[in-house]
Amino acid sequence: MLAPMEDITDNVFRELCFRHGADLTFTVMARLSGLAARNGNTERKIELLNDVPSQIQLVALREDDLKSFLGRFESTGGFAGFNFNIGCPSPQYVKQGLGCAMMKRVSKLNRMVNAVKNHGYPCSVKMRLGMNLFEKQRKVYLNVIRGVDADFFIVHARHGSEHYEAKPDYSVYPDCVATGKDIIANGNIDSAEKVAFVRDMGVKGVMIGRAAVRDPGIFGRLKGMEEPDAVALRNEYTTLADKYGVVNKYMSNVMKRLGQKIAIEEENAEMG
Repeated sequence: MLAPMEDITDNVFRELCFRHGADLTFTVMARLSGLAARNGNTERKIELLNDVPSQIQLVALREDDLKSFLGRFESTGGFAGFNFNIGCPSPQYVKQGLGCAMMKRVSKLNRMVNAVKNHGYPCSVKMRLGMNLFEKQRKVYLNVIRGVDADFFIVHARHGSEHYEAKPDYSVYPDCVATGKDIIANGNIDSAEKVAFVRDMGVKGVMIGRAAVRDPGIFGRLKGMEEPDAVALRNEYTTLADKYGVVNKYMSNVMKRLGQKIAIEEENAEMG
């Protein structure tokens, strides 16, 4: 799966990764309150202009906003369901009760997931291990997985106070898998060895983010496919950008990374 990444994973980049082996992609995170209010900028974030399998990622709090939005939502293109983000560690979101702050609101999240599924749409959850180390140690992530009826859970193996240079804790996956739910591993997965390592723990798949920006062909390579080099991928991206149109900052964020072999710490500083 291709991870949702702000100012990167638009229709252009999602199609590029899908062409090169990604099975499922995600839109950038959209605020449900903006969608309920019919905010044009927010609505553009979830436009699906092709048949690439894509889930629409929401950061949500108010159930009445969800009811309003779902009441008029019409699926298009490769729509493959919704995803609730309860892993975003941004302080501006956490202060509003969004992102990681939703980790302990299990009943509320389950009601929202069921509201989506009652409309006939698939629904998944993307999460961290808690808002901080204390919540991770209390294993609040297992409460979420056990208490929410999502189709699958994407578990980013860091808590909300950890930055991307912190080593992800893959040791949490056996307990997650033991719940009987479908688990997707996320966090610095960029090699066949890491895929094999988490697969042996029983996860159903992996989500790849920053490594895919540097190498959109990584999905195919991890499946044993022969993939084009960075020059060909950059040319393909440019052709797709001409086809769909692309916001300049999206193209800039992709093109300055595609083909670059830079340290995670440096990339983290750039991406914020």
